[in-house]
Amino acid sequence: MTLGSLFDGAGTIPFAAQLCGIETKWSSEIEKFPREVTAKRFPNVKQLGDITKINGGEIEPVDIIAGGSPCQDLSVAGKREGLDGERSGLFMEQIRIIKEMRNAAITRSDEHIRPRYAVWENVPGAFSSNKGEDFRIVLEEFCKVADKTAYVPRPSEGKWNTCGCIVGDGYSIAWRVLDARFWGVPQRRRRIWLVADFGGERAAEILFKREGLRRSFAESKKAWERTSENT
Repeated sequence: MTLGSLFDGAGTIPFAAQLCGIETKWSSEIEKFPREVTAKRFPNVKQLGDITKINGGEIEPVDIIAGGSPCQDLSVAGKREGLDGERSGLFMEQIRIIKEMRNAAITRSDEHIRPRYAVWENVPGAFSSNKGEDFRIVLEEFCKVADKTAYVPRPSEGKWNTCGCIVGDGYSIAWRVLDARFWGVPQRRRRIWLVADFGGERAAEILFKREGLRRSFAESKKAWERTSENT
């Protein structure tokens, strides 16, 4: 599978993709130093620069488009301007590029309409931003990629669950909150992860069903007993 990384930073998503056997074809980032880091680690990844200047119909099609749009306007630590904010509003550029790429594939009568999948990452503050309206818009915009008439209502209790799934006519969206401390990072870092499957109902399977980790349980060296040192 192939991937395009938006709001790439220093290549975290391409690195994660590489661990899963997914090839990153291109990335988008405007900050100079992170771009240099990505260029050194992934010299074969084409850097497209400013997301607002990318035409999704003119770049190389990929199976997955992933990105964590700026969170400052959604975070509880920010001014809470939401998706109307200058930075977090760039989320709509991600949606635009996905639509442009898929529409171009339809125009060319491609056998496979790409991207088939999308991944979005952001802070849990997105659940409550603008009293929940911003996250509703996020869900609805992803649904509209596959179904222009889609409408996503707010939850009846007025509060979004930290995990959930939407299944439409031939597409699906799933989301959950994951904490980086359970992946070897020595800090709590909770983030929303959303997966969209525009061509089927596999979003929940991808996000919730775990196949296990590849690792060797063989003992690396013979155990021994001794007093601890440099306590």
